[in-house]
Amino acid sequence: MTRIVSMAAMAAVLSTPTFAGNLEEPVLVPTPSAPPVVVANDGGDWTGAYVGGQIGQLDADTSTGLSGDDVSYGVHAGYNYDFGRFVVGGEVDFDATDVDLGGGATVDSVLRGKLKAGYDFGPVLAYVTGGVAQVDTSVGDETGEFYGIGVAYRVTDQWTLGGEVLEHDFDNLGSSGIGADATTVALRASFQF
Repeated sequence: MTRIVSMAAMAAVLSTPTFAGNLEEPVLVPTPSAPPVVVANDGGDWTGAYVGGQIGQLDADTSTGLSGDDVSYGVHAGYNYDFGRFVVGGEVDFDATDVDLGGGATVDSVLRGKLKAGYDFGPVLAYVTGGVAQVDTSVGDETGEFYGIGVAYRVTDQWTLGGEVLEHDFDNLGSSGIGADATTVALRASFQF
């Protein structure tokens, strides 16, 4: 019987909670918050109308061997639609120049109707472009085609800077039978609405 009482007493002692330390309530220390979640860049928003200007260089070669180059400058206006990463758009631009081809022939201006398709890298839009161009020369006007590449960098929500390289092909300047190829390289600035 002594043994049973001893075992009961030991069980009672072992089942009683033990208090250690101070009788004051414990101070809870806040745990640090989780680091912020990094959201992947899903691209910028290139949707909208824009206007701007460009300055560059126009280099022309004719089928008769005449050639020349000079500064070109102009204006452009267009509209882009951003599908997430893929951007399409249209643009009209006009460049004035004074390229002396020799023999009294000059290139005075180029008017273009462009279609554009590009990839949205966030603040950068890289694109290909092509369309119809009309050149005004001292020999006469001619409508031809062009194609090229470009890039635009978003400086602010509304301003972009960029560059473009275009290759033009004209078969028959002013019905003279003279063909011409022209390359333009331009720096561009645009304001998006």
